[in-house]
Amino acid sequence: MDILFEDNHIIAVNKAAGEIVQGDSTGDESLLDKVKLYVKKKYKKPGDVYLGLVHRIDRPVSGIVIFARTTKALVRLNKMLQEREIKKTYWALVNDLPEKDEDELRHYLLKNSEKNKSHAFKKLRSGSKLAILNYKLISRSTNYYLLEVDLQTGRHHQIRCQLASIGCPIKGDLKYGFSRSNKDGSISLHARRVEFIHPVKKESVVIVAPTPKKEPLWKQFENVL
Repeated sequence: MDILFEDNHIIAVNKAAGEIVQGDSTGDESLLDKVKLYVKKKYKKPGDVYLGLVHRIDRPVSGIVIFARTTKALVRLNKMLQEREIKKTYWALVNDLPEKDEDELRHYLLKNSEKNKSHAFKKLRSGSKLAILNYKLISRSTNYYLLEVDLQTGRHHQIRCQLASIGCPIKGDLKYGFSRSNKDGSISLHARRVEFIHPVKKESVVIVAPTPKKEPLWKQFENVL
């Protein structure tokens, strides 16, 4: 595992695309289970290890996932998430140039649980939730563009859905309209950076996750990495 940050209260891991954060019907080993085993072995803890999941990212997405090692940290981090005190920044590779180099996107997202997909609307619909993000173009290659995305809300498939709604589906994301899949089944969306005040120590914490080494396209953007 790629451990990005660790102390007595928090562990942050750079999740590989394709890993599941928490166990599901597939029965595949989850990142949560792997981190529990890591803590158990490293600190020689007997019995069950406590580890709280602060947030998730989608299976085909790579990047930062934060876990709490104490209940105190989990409660406080959950509250910080609800109050938008944890700043989350993503990088997305898209094939189409957005109309604007930077913009704030506001949509109402309606989740279709059957198809595990969200739909974006400009106006409020029954059951929909307001989704807000800011993006800016930070680099480009011959065929692709790198967008930096700051999330203001945390909705189901929010970045994937909102970027697709402006004609910029993420590379490899067939579900939201990209023309072909990535060879490894990933999508080119990476949870790049998180910033927050430590829930116990009250110090500023900034965590940055390196981009996936297995995706050659990221290498074309090394000038901004």
